[in-house]
Amino acid sequence: MTGLIILAAGGSSRLGFPKQTLLYKGKTLLELAIEAGLKSKCRPVNVVLGANAETIEKGIQGYTVNIIYNPSWAEGMASSIRSAINTIQQNKEIDSVVIILCDQPFVTRAVIDNLLYKQQETGKKIVASTYNNIWGVPALFSRSFFNELLLLEGQEGAKKILNDHPDDIATVPFDKGSIDIDTLADYEHLIKNV
Repeated sequence: MTGLIILAAGGSSRLGFPKQTLLYKGKTLLELAIEAGLKSKCRPVNVVLGANAETIEKGIQGYTVNIIYNPSWAEGMASSIRSAINTIQQNKEIDSVVIILCDQPFVTRAVIDNLLYKQQETGKKIVASTYNNIWGVPALFSRSFFNELLLLEGQEGAKKILNDHPDDIATVPFDKGSIDIDTLADYEHLIKNV
């Protein structure tokens, strides 16, 4: 069984208000991520909240997801990954996780499930998305990497583990993975052009 982690705890400092609540095609960015997760083969679907958790949680109450609160969200992305892995690893049925970000609006069920298919096909312990000639998230990590995920610190994301273990990685192309929303200009570009 593969669990899904949606990282949505950040403070959106460059944007100035919670990016999780930005609307795209009639849904918030977080709702789009949750719906992709719920349509995928991943279970359970976990959402990590931190900054503005109360406000954001109100908008996702209709979804069957586990909410994980990260009180250390200000430390950076690593703290959210640690919070999620600490919760997920207690379930012995989960043998891998897929990590996605709430600010990649083009993550779909197919993008998530393709990681699982590639893992089954190759037997690799990590499956990463590729875009702009880099490895990135969404990415799948087998349970054997949970301890390393728990050692991440500060702003380190899962990319550190990808860079440390190139021989363990299979990849899936996801050209629109490079589109994420960090600034108002990013959002305006998304609305106008994509």
